[in-house]
Amino acid sequence: MKDQIIHAIDIGTTKIAAIAAKRNQYGKIEILGIGNSPSFGVKRGVVINIDRTVHAIQKAVEECEKQSNTKFAEVYVGIAGQHIKSLQHRGILTRDHIEDEIGKADIDKLISDMFKLSLPPGDKIIHVLPQEYIVDNEQGIKEPVGMAGIRLEGNFHIVTGQVGHIHNINRSVKRAGLEEPVIVLEPLASAAAVLSPEEMEAGVALVDIGGGTTDLAIFEDGIIRHTAVIPFGGDIITEDIKTGCMILREQAEKLKVKFGSALALDSMDNEIVAIPGLRGTSHREITIKNLAHIIMARMQEILEHVLYELKTHGFDKKLIGGLVITGGGSQLKNLVQLAQYVTGLDARIGFPNEHVTTSKIKEYANPMYATGVGLVIKGFEDVEDKKSKGDYVEKVKEIIHNPQEIINTKTVKEPKNDKVLEEVSDAKPSKPKSSFLPGFLKKAKDWFEEDFGDDYKDLK
Repeated sequence: MKDQIIHAIDIGTTKIAAIAAKRNQYGKIEILGIGNSPSFGVKRGVVINIDRTVHAIQKAVEECEKQSNTKFAEVYVGIAGQHIKSLQHRGILTRDHIEDEIGKADIDKLISDMFKLSLPPGDKIIHVLPQEYIVDNEQGIKEPVGMAGIRLEGNFHIVTGQVGHIHNINRSVKRAGLEEPVIVLEPLASAAAVLSPEEMEAGVALVDIGGGTTDLAIFEDGIIRHTAVIPFGGDIITEDIKTGCMILREQAEKLKVKFGSALALDSMDNEIVAIPGLRGTSHREITIKNLAHIIMARMQEILEHVLYELKTHGFDKKLIGGLVITGGGSQLKNLVQLAQYVTGLDARIGFPNEHVTTSKIKEYANPMYATGVGLVIKGFEDVEDKKSKGDYVEKVKEIIHNPQEIINTKTVKEPKNDKVLEEVSDAKPSKPKSSFLPGFLKKAKDWFEEDFGDDYKDLK
């Protein structure tokens, strides 16, 4: 498995990032290369211009291939956007024999049945995530394999998205010269990159602030409990700065990155930034405190949406791990303090180095690459799962299609030399003797002699 290389593409609103990685002998993931390209064909996580998106993907992939010395083929791609929805559903499987223990096939049957759910027109199931199982009314079972029971039930968290948006992502990736991608929900990928198993067990909310959307994933008891997509991100903060300060969008973005703060502090009163004007116009002076007020208003709105999701699903008082904030928007100064003030929960910034070893590529440690690194991690998990199932399927196919060949290879010994082979080939096959026909004729003859006596002899 250490030689397996995984490629992932994070198609975001502000950037498209391509990442190549492998797993070393210690099981840690090593980043081999990262390619970046500005994204002009995506808005709020949704592809709105395929040609521009294809061009950006090609540019990012080319840069990553050159850096990693690998070739992209199958890739793992994240999906987000306001069209993403989630729901809870329970599946039931009645087993025939209590003597047979519950196996992996029973779990797979429950999960496959979830993909047959009736959905609104245009929606498609992206993920079916098991939460807990119930065996003969015994609740709270995480691993039912090996148990005995007749009635097996499962509670599942189901993530859906619109078919059109999924197809647009597939079409963009394929037109860029790659195979059809494996789609992964971006909050799940980010969570895999920045959260620890202890945090997921204690209860934690991941807040991934991207360019177009803010993704939320809530974990408790090591299980995902809720996912949501908030249609605000770093781009709308840039638009607010552009409008409020009456400057160009590029200037607003640079101002946000270099001087932006999520809290307006008194110490900022005397700090002023001069923005160059257009031709023939004077420069514009902007105070850092006014800039912070603009950013704070929008960031507070985003965090209030997060708090609403937590309260609606009863997690506002239960998350021991608090909030873990990641994504490009998490790099704002004083964001942790604002998050703690708005939600009343502990908060920290999540860096995607939880499962990644040190490598020559240092860029990955930035929170803006959390989704890309998480896609790589999900890719390794997916390959391991497919590999274990694929080995079993290949053996079954071999037995079905070549049963005699397999038996012969185990029981028949090959001749030791050519002389034996010649003797075998020259020998004439002996005609099989039938033991049934001669015996039947003899019995018939005896019967005629007994019944007809001399008359039978005369007939002869």
